[in-house]
Amino acid sequence: MASANDITQLKGVGAAMALKLERLGITQIQDLLFHLPLRYQDRTRIVPIGSLQPGDEVVVEGEVRVSDIQMGRRRALLCRIQDGTGTLTLRFFHFSAAQKNGLAPGKRVRCFGEARPGPNGLEMVHPEYRASGNDGLQPTDTHLTPVYPMTEGLQQNKLRKLMEQALSWLDTGHIEELLPASVRSYWKLPELKAALRYLHTPPVDADQHLLLAGRHPAQRRLAFEELLAHHLTLLKLRQQIQQDGAPAMAATGHFSQPFLAQLPFSLTNAQQRVSQEVAVDLAQPRPMLRLIQGDVGSGKTMIAALAALQAVENGFQAAIMAPTEILAEQHFNNFQAWLEPLGIQVAWLVGKLKGKRREQQLASIADGSAQVVVGTHALFQDEVRFYNLGLAIIDEQHRFGVHQRLSLREKGRDGIQTPHQLIMTATPIPRTLTMSAYADLDCSIIDELPPGRTPVNTVVIDDSRRDQVISRVRAACQEGKQVYWVCTLIEESEALQCQAAEVTAEQLKEQLVELRIGLVHGRMKAAEKAEVMQRFKQAELDLLVATTVIEVGVDVPNASVMIIENPERLGLSQLHQLRGRVGRGSVASHCVLMYHAPLSKQGKERLAVMRQTTDGFRIAEKDLELRGPGEVLGTRQTGDMQFRIADLQRDSDLLDAVRDAATQLTQEPTLTSAITRRWLAQGEEYGHV
Repeated sequence: MASANDITQLKGVGAAMALKLERLGITQIQDLLFHLPLRYQDRTRIVPIGSLQPGDEVVVEGEVRVSDIQMGRRRALLCRIQDGTGTLTLRFFHFSAAQKNGLAPGKRVRCFGEARPGPNGLEMVHPEYRASGNDGLQPTDTHLTPVYPMTEGLQQNKLRKLMEQALSWLDTGHIEELLPASVRSYWKLPELKAALRYLHTPPVDADQHLLLAGRHPAQRRLAFEELLAHHLTLLKLRQQIQQDGAPAMAATGHFSQPFLAQLPFSLTNAQQRVSQEVAVDLAQPRPMLRLIQGDVGSGKTMIAALAALQAVENGFQAAIMAPTEILAEQHFNNFQAWLEPLGIQVAWLVGKLKGKRREQQLASIADGSAQVVVGTHALFQDEVRFYNLGLAIIDEQHRFGVHQRLSLREKGRDGIQTPHQLIMTATPIPRTLTMSAYADLDCSIIDELPPGRTPVNTVVIDDSRRDQVISRVRAACQEGKQVYWVCTLIEESEALQCQAAEVTAEQLKEQLVELRIGLVHGRMKAAEKAEVMQRFKQAELDLLVATTVIEVGVDVPNASVMIIENPERLGLSQLHQLRGRVGRGSVASHCVLMYHAPLSKQGKERLAVMRQTTDGFRIAEKDLELRGPGEVLGTRQTGDMQFRIADLQRDSDLLDAVRDAATQLTQEPTLTSAITRRWLAQGEEYGHV
């Protein structure tokens, strides 16, 4: 039996109409009320025909003077109307005999449409119109007319009639006001019913510019509640995890002190601060949930190593998960070099590991002899059993969805305790997204680069100067430097990317016969990729042609030049990641962005940002501005973050208030459940695995 909120309760909504509405995400009357107008039309006043300008969308009224069918390439009904100030043509390509008769000379007609230039002055094509009957013309509208987002087979007039019914339904008290009066009063937010009524039937004097910008108080009221629902969901996730309890692992210094003593450098102040925050978290009997952001090369891996040592000092295992086998192998090599001299066994687990070696690694993880485990998403697999996982470190979090990192958490669950979680990313996340997508995490920022790093000089040039670029590559390699040449194609097509890289490598081999050139792309076997990368790292190759597979984690200090082809096809954060592969040593480094003309206005703007700054956070903010949150975080991360009304960028100034309100409301579980249920109707709360 349908509920009182079901859309089929409205008159005129049968099975066919319900299917059309469902395509717009509307299955409940409440959904219909939250389906807000894109813009508004002013049908509240009649405009003199003589004052019309091309592009005006208005109501006019006049007497039909001439009504004729014009034959030609397209048969059309033409009506000329006059109002004493001027003449306007109404043009209909689709019409019936009854329609022609209803628009006979002498009839008075009121119509709404857009005035456009025609062969004989201004005209309206297929305007909405009403001819006068015996009772004369109806009065004009008393409020602005909404224009809604539509789907095939649905018309504005039909949706407006349904909305009238929904607003009557609203009056009967079916929608509950969930924001407490104290919250509404403090943040000056209107009541829900008043906000909805205003947005569907704005008064004549409404500020349309404010409405179009999504900044009207009524819109902000709805955006606030929607952002609050998402925030409450993430806080609920955090509470669920922290209720489990975690092993309290105090820092003893047993391993960390000799580890730091053997390093040929000192930690930066930022590294010391963040590692201390992590150490304090690990000592608590509740799971650490901390996100570490640090620009490319800021030394996040060192923080991860210290955290892992703290776990091992307390008799627990630490797992480090990376998104690619290249990065996992690099982490494994680093951790092995650092930790094995301290007597700590490091295991590693990736997809390419087969047979006896794989069995040995699985056994050492299960019996606890492997105290630190490095791997890819292979660590999620059912056959992987940890002895006592105390800490899960996830590198490049944006490559994994929320559900994936939560499933790694399950690996350590022993029925009583949950492992601590340390999330790391070198893709700076704008504060806006950190506050919304990562509300379940504490956040630390490594805002300082180690000494000795050299800024990368970035140049943007047209690919018509390719020969000059190749000469520059030759000169750099002859000076003993190493060069990356990155091929990008349509991001979704890995096959085409790999093909482009293969073709480019062959062309460069012909043009640079004296150089040792290698190739890495995503379709190569993992062992082949690792071998080529190792040769490049050991300076046995001068030039490495690659796809964006090298975006994350590759560390070759001698590589000081990077060429990126078609950079206009990549997001700014991805370009920043790629550029971070050079400038890792003490020599001056260069990044050449070789675009294919013509560039769009946005393309020029994006590449200009890369040239102007190496600040990852500034770049990330610009990326958010240009591409939106789904692109910046990656669809796997934002799949559960689809907003109906709120816009993370436009409404970013609400986030502090939302966070405060969420903290205030967490003590009222019934209320918070009602708010999240309203906005996340499918029950998809990110916390459930």
